Amino acid sequence: MAHHRPGWLRAIVLPLLAVLAAGCVSTPAEDDPLQIRIDDMDRRIGQVERVATGQNLLEMSQRIDALQAELRRLRGQVEVLENANEALRKQQRDLYADLSSRLDGGAAGVAPTGSASSAAGTAADSSAQAAGSADAQYGRAFDALKAANYPAAISGMREFLAVHPDHGLASNAQYWLGEAYYVTRDYQNAAAAFARVGERWPQSGKAPDALLKLGYAQFELKQLAAAKQTLTQVGARYPGTEAARLAQERLRRIP
Repeated sequence: MAHHRPGWLRAIVLPLLAVLAAGCVSTPAEDDPLQIRIDDMDRRIGQVERVATGQNLLEMSQRIDALQAELRRLRGQVEVLENANEALRKQQRDLYADLSSRLDGGAAGVAPTGSASSAAGTAADSSAQAAGSADAQYGRAFDALKAANYPAAISGMREFLAVHPDHGLASNAQYWLGEAYYVTRDYQNAAAAFARVGERWPQSGKAPDALLKLGYAQFELKQLAAAKQTLTQVGARYPGTEAARLAQERLRRIP
């Protein structure tokens, strides 16, 4: 019997070892200290990567926000410049349209005198105009203004007013003198000339326009309080007129 004992033990031990081996194989990987360390390092690396990625994203987001803010600022500057350019273009259009309409009106105002002289058909009238009568003198200054010869227009209107201060065209001459100064950007003399119309000829047909252009000249001289007061007077004194409408438009541009 003793001779067969090793085979018996072998028959018992081998299955037991197989069971133990199977148990070792079936042991969960996370119970392995090495595997635990590997998993821990992998987790730490993942955290570092996530932190680094988060920092990069934060920096990129901050840079994008800064670029967008700069873009908004530049767009705002462009818009301001575009508005300023459009306002300047409109002012120039208004100026030349206003001057053109008034020049046409002034020419019409002069025409009846000339046609009356022609209707008279007398040699005396013709010779008087040729010799430099008041009407002819005014006409020459007015023609210089229409031709954009502003120095000649200024000297001609000043001379006419000095020689014929009480003439029927004196208020017109005073107004056009102001216009000649205004278009040459001599706003100080323009303001004085326009103010003179209201002071000397308050009932003149040029009085509303002269008061309006006085406000314009004060605006250009940066005398904003005075300009606002003057332009407000235009609407109060001459309601419903074109001068009142233009005064209201300019008032909206005064801060």
